[in-house]
Amino acid sequence: MFQGQAAPSNQIHDFHPPISPSGLYWVVPVPEGGLIITPDGQTATLEMKDVAVVDQPKWPAIDAVGMPAIMSFRMIWKATDEKIIYDDPQKQFRVEGYRATAQLEAQVKVPSIDFSWKSDPLSESHANFAIIGDEVNGRYYNPMK
Repeated sequence: MFQGQAAPSNQIHDFHPPISPSGLYWVVPVPEGGLIITPDGQTATLEMKDVAVVDQPKWPAIDAVGMPAIMSFRMIWKATDEKIIYDDPQKQFRVEGYRATAQLEAQVKVPSIDFSWKSDPLSESHANFAIIGDEVNGRYYNPMK
């Protein structure tokens, strides 16, 4: 989150999951029932409640102080009929899917500084670009024929 223009000097909050004991970062487990995909694969809903995150405004600075925070969000993707294929054999990366709409509502709390923030409701949210589909990379990549 920024106060004013999106520039490092104006950053007032940066929320991310803590680094796991295994060293994995920016990833949290999705609880049972947290991801729902319709039987036709055209709509996906991800809902997470009370996820433990860190508010670390000066990240990635080595001396960045972090404060415990809690985040909840709901995101919905809905596929359109527009097929998307992006294939880059040199980078061993491919995405196949459909252009989609995406909506998000979220809220976050940082109890130690009595800070909370809530987005506009899901009904007022829209993204300029989203894809719902499959991605492969690295050793799982096979060139298209």
